Amino acid sequence: QVQVAESGGGLVQAGGSLRLSCAYSGIHFSSNAMGWYRQAPGRQRELVAAISSGGTTNYADSVKGRFSISRDEAKDTLYLQMNSLKPEDTAVYYCNVGSRYSDYIYGEPNGSWGQGTQVTVSS
Repeated sequence: QVQVAESGGGLVQAGGSLRLSCAYSGIHFSSNAMGWYRQAPGRQRELVAAISSGGTTNYADSVKGRFSISRDEAKDTLYLQMNSLKPEDTAVYYCNVGSRYSDYIYGEPNGSWGQGTQVTVSS
């Protein structure tokens, strides 16, 4: 059974940084892609960043140059480093693991979701 748990959210001032973590079990990164999504109140869930099993990454235009997705296979953990945060980055951030990379980029992932972690950026 795949289990996913995000952590690292919180309240930060605009211009600050946060690092989100996604601990997973029951799945091997070597054969699966992973991604970070976010959902703000009243808005649809959107892809923030994805990483393939080979390390290829993709970012939403709104976060390019500010956010970075990475993983530590030894710790079975996916990360999202968020720098230069803006109030519009405020959302619940979710980790999804185990979908195909193309599903993250072009469609809907069918992997496992975590419970989400709240990120609030104050102006």
